[in-house]
Amino acid sequence: MSGFVEKPEPLQVPGLVHLHTGKVRDLYRNEAGDLVMVASDRTSAFDWVLPTEIPDKGRVLTQLSLWWFDQLADLVPHHVLSTEPPAGAPADWAGRTLICKSLRMVPVECVARGYLTGSGLAEYRESRTVCGLALPEGLVDGSELPAPIFTPATKAAVGEHDENVSYEEVARQVGADTAAALRQATLAVYGRARDIARERGIILADTKFEFGVEGEDLVIADEVLTPDSSRFWPADQWQPGRAQASYDKQFVRDWLTSAESGWDRASEQPPPALPGQIVDATRAKYIEAYERLTGTAWS
Repeated sequence: MSGFVEKPEPLQVPGLVHLHTGKVRDLYRNEAGDLVMVASDRTSAFDWVLPTEIPDKGRVLTQLSLWWFDQLADLVPHHVLSTEPPAGAPADWAGRTLICKSLRMVPVECVARGYLTGSGLAEYRESRTVCGLALPEGLVDGSELPAPIFTPATKAAVGEHDENVSYEEVARQVGADTAAALRQATLAVYGRARDIARERGIILADTKFEFGVEGEDLVIADEVLTPDSSRFWPADQWQPGRAQASYDKQFVRDWLTSAESGWDRASEQPPPALPGQIVDATRAKYIEAYERLTGTAWS
């Protein structure tokens, strides 16, 4: 059992049709047929959307994505048309709303890994592969890979796990030409972002992208290179062979699995509300990631 602890009711805004409530984002369609994407302050862990929000999280994700779209514009087009909230929208939508092209989305999570950790590490320990790609012996948690790899996954519904799949399976699902374009774009964007982050003292360990199709062109969509979709590690603390310090919701995961929370992850019970100090520490990490990457103070 997983999903929303308390699923929010979608807001009704004149001229908008509600399409979907995701883990973080709410999707609407406006009268022109464009998508309206609103990033909430919801947070998720262990396939649950938690009952406690992280203040400013949605704005951080939105503003950081916009910054990255600018850094990547010469590599791949993006889906953003406007950042102005629709007329009649709540004041709280400011800074967290994107008006986007309506694309034909490719049903693949496009994951790039430059370092070994997470589900990739688990597979490597069993078979010395990640998504069927053979890797050298002797790698440990946090090891840098010989070269970045494309390790796609299926896109799961809320409350379910994304499942790693082979490149060959992606080619079977979407066609060889589209699979090749996804791999090329994913690794090109990862390479650019890795270098930019490295200049700012941050390791981009891995990240995931979503792409849509406009005509014959791939367009990058949704969020991009945020602490929700990427593993960012402080470079000066990187030490292979252990779990790394990170700019994400690790405070949330650690507290939920601690004795203090009283929650049994293996049970069918939903997780409890987060205490204030965990909320504050998580918010601070998101803002620190934004400020270090963009070089701009959060306001």
